[in-house]
Amino acid sequence: MKLLRIGAPGAETPALLAADGTSYDLTALTPDIDGPFLASGGLDRVRRALAEGRLPRLEAAQDRIGPPIARPGKIVCIGLNYRDHAAETGAAVPERPVVFLKDPATVVGPYDQVLIPRGSVKTDWEVELAVVIGRRARYLETEAEALACIAGYTISHDVSEREFQLEYSAQWDLGKSCETFNPLGPWLVTPEEAGDPQRLGLRLSVNGEKRQDGTTSNMLFEVTHLVRYLSAYMVLNPGDVINTGTPAGVALGLPGTPYLRAGDTVELSVDGLGTQRQTFVDA
Repeated sequence: MKLLRIGAPGAETPALLAADGTSYDLTALTPDIDGPFLASGGLDRVRRALAEGRLPRLEAAQDRIGPPIARPGKIVCIGLNYRDHAAETGAAVPERPVVFLKDPATVVGPYDQVLIPRGSVKTDWEVELAVVIGRRARYLETEAEALACIAGYTISHDVSEREFQLEYSAQWDLGKSCETFNPLGPWLVTPEEAGDPQRLGLRLSVNGEKRQDGTTSNMLFEVTHLVRYLSAYMVLNPGDVINTGTPAGVALGLPGTPYLRAGDTVELSVDGLGTQRQTFVDA
């Protein structure tokens, strides 16, 4: 299944996108697609309602698409999770996942504008596979248990300001949590439709020029390993998001490549999970 949220910011309608392109209204089943919806078996309720033909069509399918998960409790990010990305940035290949947190308030829709922070000279791009947690994960012992905690997958654009991130602090938060720095979506794709999360291509272009072209098969730490690993150090709750890292091709790793400026357009996609497109503007 593909779930999405359609409408103005803060007033999105939860919806289902069927295989034939028809959108269905989910408001009779839930006020929103969020942690409580996932925790209460919301995905199973949607499956039953769809099979029984109880979902009304949604006519406003051309409206704005918001992030597919509302109000994530936390966004946990994995740095340097692709060997080629670590190499291009001059970083050592990590022996354990590099973990940092990103402000959940950075989340915006997949086609919303992204703000270049005041004083920024190094705003950079990163296409990533994002994992949405569907049930509480705490001290998981096996990767099968980890897989059972995944509600689905979506695309994350982990926008980063490299000067803020690497030169202003010993930690990365300043360059990762700027306003609008995490476009998410367009869909939450459930595992049975997304398929193997380690066989997905990721692509990103800036102003029509390809910058990133990778595959999740090159992750250092696979999705289920990350969920299990993180559950040993923090409780993952329904609606939490894990950004799983980016492949090579970021401006930081391409000498002479310009960073993002107002008016630039970034397009990104992940196999089976849709596309995003953002125009960058000055804050």
